[in-house]
Amino acid sequence: MDFSHIQPTALWQHFAALNAVPRPSKKEERVIAFMKAFGQNLGLTTIVDQAGNVIIKKAATAGMEDRQTVILQSHLDMVHQKNASTFFDFDQQGIEMYQDGDWIRAKGTTLGADNGIGVAAIMALLSSTDIPHPALEAFFTIDEETGMTGAKEMDASLLSGTILLNLDTEDDDELSVGCAGGIDTNTSYTYQEVPIQNGFSTLEIQLSGLLGGHSGMDIDKGRGNANKWMARLLWELSQEQHIQLLHFDGGSLRNAIPREATAIIAVQDTVKARTQINAFAHILKDEYTLIEPHFILKAESIQTSLHALSDLDFKKIIATLCGVQNGVYRMSPDIMDLVEASSSLARVIIDKGSFTTQSLQRSSVESTKKEVSMTLRCAFENMGATVEQSGDYPGWKPNSQSLILKEMRGLYRTLFNEEPKVKACHAGLECGLLSEKLPGVDMISFGPNIRAAHSPDECVQISSVQKFWTYLLASLSQIPKA
Repeated sequence: MDFSHIQPTALWQHFAALNAVPRPSKKEERVIAFMKAFGQNLGLTTIVDQAGNVIIKKAATAGMEDRQTVILQSHLDMVHQKNASTFFDFDQQGIEMYQDGDWIRAKGTTLGADNGIGVAAIMALLSSTDIPHPALEAFFTIDEETGMTGAKEMDASLLSGTILLNLDTEDDDELSVGCAGGIDTNTSYTYQEVPIQNGFSTLEIQLSGLLGGHSGMDIDKGRGNANKWMARLLWELSQEQHIQLLHFDGGSLRNAIPREATAIIAVQDTVKARTQINAFAHILKDEYTLIEPHFILKAESIQTSLHALSDLDFKKIIATLCGVQNGVYRMSPDIMDLVEASSSLARVIIDKGSFTTQSLQRSSVESTKKEVSMTLRCAFENMGATVEQSGDYPGWKPNSQSLILKEMRGLYRTLFNEEPKVKACHAGLECGLLSEKLPGVDMISFGPNIRAAHSPDECVQISSVQKFWTYLLASLSQIPKA
């Protein structure tokens, strides 16, 4: 896509160049090399630390030498997710973007605005020759989306800034001053396989078209979870006739609300099963009319050589999936409208003797993070599954005395004639880890309007990026003296 007609041109052109580079989490070698070459070609001090994070330093412009050094931070990796009907090779292809009025979208895939717009904004500042700014330390981290490895393993001695601007939030009228920590719960269970009963026929049930979204930022919106919906349907079917489950595949990414799920079952009476499935679709439509208007639930006869779960294993697994915690666990008693703790059942696979799940628990309070993750552990261990919990990362506690918050609140009011929303978010911003690694550094997070991050519906608003850019430049011009 040609961005030459959209302002700020430099930012959008850098975004296009970045999106031409495949950059999935855990596979950032190409984007690391891209950013290293970018910094070196500008003649700027460029460092790749032992974790793979890229640091590019730029001196202050004339007249700004006495200001505090600012760390500008964004992450290089992006969530790679596509619609089931989209043919796309994330390891080889660049993101295909298009303009839709005031929005930029991708063709059937995630867009990478999270956090590519932040990266592109920093690139535009580093390559600029006419923007006043203090000394800058651009800090591009890796693997934010699947473990925050870059932030966890960073070399803090390479940074000297006293103010950090994290450009990784998704509402342009908000200033984030806190975030949730998180922990991954992964489970596994080996089940007994049995033949399909004589006289039984097989159906493939497909559930698609749910909104999905970010399992932290969107968890309070009441959206459907395809794994929970499918488990509920299978339980309902089993109450009316004997069914055998052969296969279940739901969700795709640990930090995305699952949009799609597929199950293969064997039943004696397929007509009755289809009637039940259609009736269940109507129930869901009534329950989710305003939230999930476009979901599709259908069943088709298929031929398969798969074996089924034993009846005992089917009951244990479906009961656990139906009963396990999903969604908001507790609202914060301290900050209005903030989700304190949640859990998202992100991935379910039942196939060829193996049942595995992936889920992510989040909380801004360490004790409730432990509590909600304990509920997952107990539920799965109770059915005999092996449970592994890993990737634990801390939250970012709000600092009511933050000087950069005071400066940026006042600047926002001056520029836009309204009060910004000062919030903590229910997502795993790297500031939680960075605040541990960089004690004493004053931090704040902001960004443009990004919608449906972590899903193929992801989009970023052009006019909001322009507002964000104006605010970022004004903020840098007002950085206090050292």
